[in-house]
Amino acid sequence: MEFRHLGRSGLLVSEIAYGNWITHGSQVEEDAALACVRAALESGITTFDTADVYAGTRAEEVLGRALKDERRDGLEILTKVYWRTGPGANDSGLSRKHIMTSIDGSLRRLGTDYVDVYQAHRYDHSTPLEETMEAFADVVHRGKAHYIGVSEWSAEQIRAAKPLADELRIRLVSNQPQYSMLWRVIEAEVVPASQELGLGQIVWSPLAQGVLTGKYRAGEQPPAGSRATDEKSGANFIARWLEDDVLTTVARLRPLADQAGLTMGQLAIAWVLHNPNVSAAIIGASRPEQVRDNVKASGVKLDDALLKAIDEIVDPIVTRDPALTTSPAQRP
Repeated sequence: MEFRHLGRSGLLVSEIAYGNWITHGSQVEEDAALACVRAALESGITTFDTADVYAGTRAEEVLGRALKDERRDGLEILTKVYWRTGPGANDSGLSRKHIMTSIDGSLRRLGTDYVDVYQAHRYDHSTPLEETMEAFADVVHRGKAHYIGVSEWSAEQIRAAKPLADELRIRLVSNQPQYSMLWRVIEAEVVPASQELGLGQIVWSPLAQGVLTGKYRAGEQPPAGSRATDEKSGANFIARWLEDDVLTTVARLRPLADQAGLTMGQLAIAWVLHNPNVSAAIIGASRPEQVRDNVKASGVKLDDALLKAIDEIVDPIVTRDPALTTSPAQRP
């Protein structure tokens, strides 16, 4: 496993991180989830990403139990706040009240005194940015988080938040966007802004919900037990990638993966990590062997000819519009 700095901070993260968005507490039983975390640890992953909203807070609980016997100083634990976690009027968003309540709930479920990075899961248009950043500053200054990050924020929103963070003497170090060969909306605006301001990307869905592994084929039913067949594990998220033109195009990447001595999944993760502004790529898994396979992308270098060939194949189906980096106009 290789490690990268998170933005321009001093924090090092494993360049492949383990996330439990739609697995722990929902898709897989706890024994399987614990086995996946064990495989991640044995493979050298030290960076673990979760959120209070995942599986209705159960994902944090499962991750906490999975990591409870590990040396805390040897891990980087990231979680998030924004989406609704209860029935009350203040149980969502980035108000001071919700942030201060949510950090305590996350720490309790994770079984830790602090998280390494506490992230705003979306931008809250209903709360003044100053209020949000002041609350994050109190979280950091009270020792409950070391760093602050955001997720799916636009370049404009990141540019507005960074000077406030500097004024409040907290380190805004990361953005967590969707990013893959097929979804490149951050490249035009978010990445340049982040490079300028010192943020690194911790990207999710580098495999485009599994489509870039090549296991879904045009004209065929999705494999039994795959994400596309399980409503609990994000079938609605993968649906947009299951069009025949997408699957036919992705299949054309297989000879390139073979040429590089990689699986298609490893090729996709290595491609994401080729972007120097990417600090880590988040993988998820329902089986330990998936973790072991994906981790082999760490340290892989793709030559210019291969990168050009990939671009030539996928260009017709790539989504690039930076306007697609959005947050709800009102709190959920």
